[in-house]
Amino acid sequence: MRIRSLGVIDDAVVELSPGFTAVTGETGAGKTMVVTSLGLLLGGRADPALVRIGAKSAVVEGRIALPADAPAVIRAEEAGAELDEGALLISRTVSAEGRSRAHLGGRGVPVGLLAELADELVAVHGQTDQQGLLKHNRQRQALDRYAGAAVAGPLEKYTDAYRRLRAVSAELEEITTRARERAQEADLLRYGLEEINAVEPRQGEDAELAAEAQRLGHAEALAQAATAAHAALAGDPEDLEGVDAGSLVSGARRALEAVRSHDAALAALADRVGEIGILLADVSVELAGYADGLDADPIRLAAVEERRAALTQLTRKYGEDVAAVLAWAEQSAARLTELEGDDDRVGELTAERDALRAELGSLAQQLTEARTEAAERFAAAVTEELASLAMPHARVSFAVRQTEDPEGVEVGGRTVAYGPTGADEVELLLAPHPGAPPRPIAKGASGGELSRVMLAVEVVFAGTDPVPTYLFDEVDAGVGGKAAVEIGRRLARLARTAQVVVVTHLPQVAAFADRQLLVEKTSDGSVTRSGVKVLEGEDRIRELSRMMAGQEDSETARAHAEELLETAAAARAEL
Repeated sequence: MRIRSLGVIDDAVVELSPGFTAVTGETGAGKTMVVTSLGLLLGGRADPALVRIGAKSAVVEGRIALPADAPAVIRAEEAGAELDEGALLISRTVSAEGRSRAHLGGRGVPVGLLAELADELVAVHGQTDQQGLLKHNRQRQALDRYAGAAVAGPLEKYTDAYRRLRAVSAELEEITTRARERAQEADLLRYGLEEINAVEPRQGEDAELAAEAQRLGHAEALAQAATAAHAALAGDPEDLEGVDAGSLVSGARRALEAVRSHDAALAALADRVGEIGILLADVSVELAGYADGLDADPIRLAAVEERRAALTQLTRKYGEDVAAVLAWAEQSAARLTELEGDDDRVGELTAERDALRAELGSLAQQLTEARTEAAERFAAAVTEELASLAMPHARVSFAVRQTEDPEGVEVGGRTVAYGPTGADEVELLLAPHPGAPPRPIAKGASGGELSRVMLAVEVVFAGTDPVPTYLFDEVDAGVGGKAAVEIGRRLARLARTAQVVVVTHLPQVAAFADRQLLVEKTSDGSVTRSGVKVLEGEDRIRELSRMMAGQEDSETARAHAEELLETAAAARAEL
């Protein structure tokens, strides 16, 4: 991460390694800004008070390496983000006026998207900012993953049955609650179908009748035109001196026929004139037949107009033309069949709903039993871890309970509420000392104790939680000596399967780290780029000496620091 103008940090780069990274430094040096910076990258609240005095804005940039098929990468790419050599780049800017901007993979995104990715990227356990397993839903997910196949199998079947039950219940509710509306709809459909069936329209009938009405309405004019055209083509028998087109064409053909043998071009023209004569004769015959067959029939015209009026009544109500009316009738008949079958459908849906509820109750019972059994094992393992983390009398337990609901499903002889993951409400509880009642971990522990509980949970849960990075702030608060060594050992164990970052004051914890970072201020009270150092060799020994005795140059402290590093290295090798 690169951090600029945030709190006491002017401009610094924090290089976190794979495995276990310890962040150390004097009180007030700015170590907690590492946690704050990571929180901003994960969509945390932007507090303008964090902006360094005199700066216009604070900027945090992070580079997170993830597999290409990681859920966070897939979600980021859906938002338009691009990977940079296999890494996801995140940037967050907070202005002194309180405005905030976020960028993901080079693309501006809502801050809410960063918060959406947070659960997939980093689990933060700090004095004031607890995430991850403090959420009830995450606690149930953690327990389910710990339980493995004992929960996964029934849960998959339960989820399928739950989705089907929701669909069946929704359809049943629609039918029963809208019974009156559906009956009215059926009456309207029935009336419309009866009206259409009474008229019995045919496909294309409206166009045919329109053409016939045009012809009958202008029969006299059409007959006169056809007769005149016939006379012009074939001549009028009563007009002996009249000249018609047929006679003229015949004369032209005879004139050409007499000399066609003398020129091929003229012979071709003679053939074409002959073709015209044939065509004129055909058209003349058809005109004569049309005129003879055309009859102004007022009775037929009245029948046609009456039929057209009946069709118009249908097209006004059911479609723009007869084709649309017939399509409406087909669709409405199918819908009416569905509505008229409501009583039978209600019976079928009711039977299916009752069967699904019984199946859900049985599967929910299996889930409750599997979770209860896994919760006992999980809680016992966490409690055992706490005994080595300076909480020897603390007891962790899971409350797996249900809420009575008369509209629910039957589980264990009781009717209880249910949801998409079963009927269980899962909550992690802590009794910090004998005689104390178990309480939700967020309320039953101090900040330091809460971080240690989270550490114990994560160690037990290591390898099954998909979060790739854990950050602990002050996980060692209020402990020392052997307990501090055990905290370091467990953080190192957790770091075998995930990246672990710890802000610590204890040398026993820092000694177990694969990499140690020192945050130190300059003389003007700020942390600059050179103020975050990777400690190696002699520098690391000096810092551990300072953490142990406050005297980095003390030979005794140096000897203890070297011994502590050797002991931690040997312990890590045995993990």
